[in-house]
Amino acid sequence: MPISVHDLMQLLCRVSEERKMKAAFKHSGRGALVAGTTAFIGGLVGGPPGIAVGGAVGGLVGAWMTSGQFKPIPQIILELPPVEQQRLYDNAYAIIRNLDWTDTAQLIALVMGNTGIQEQLLGVLTNYITSELRAEIKYEN
Repeated sequence: MPISVHDLMQLLCRVSEERKMKAAFKHSGRGALVAGTTAFIGGLVGGPPGIAVGGAVGGLVGAWMTSGQFKPIPQIILELPPVEQQRLYDNAYAIIRNLDWTDTAQLIALVMGNTGIQEQLLGVLTNYITSELRAEIKYEN
């Protein structure tokens, strides 16, 4: 059954929230890249007003990415630009695509009851955050 990008991001938020995962960005170049990409996409979608909105959102995310402060992974996931969320979605969907569920609530319950699937999703999320975003991850006790 297909799942929306938003719903899969919510699932990843739930899984990472259970582990109390946080991340901090090591390299400022990625923040600039996200800011520029978001502004560009905003311009494609909404013309000059889209550039302003995209630039504002990208600027906020980019500024945070260069700050070096640890932020909760769910917050990071929800603040990612749509292009980045789609990349994360593509990797995570490969893990859950063969599961049998009828709605998002049932999928979340299924995943939260299966540590093997949780570990696979955490692996995708960890790989994405450390490789693509070049961030450091820590777990709270």
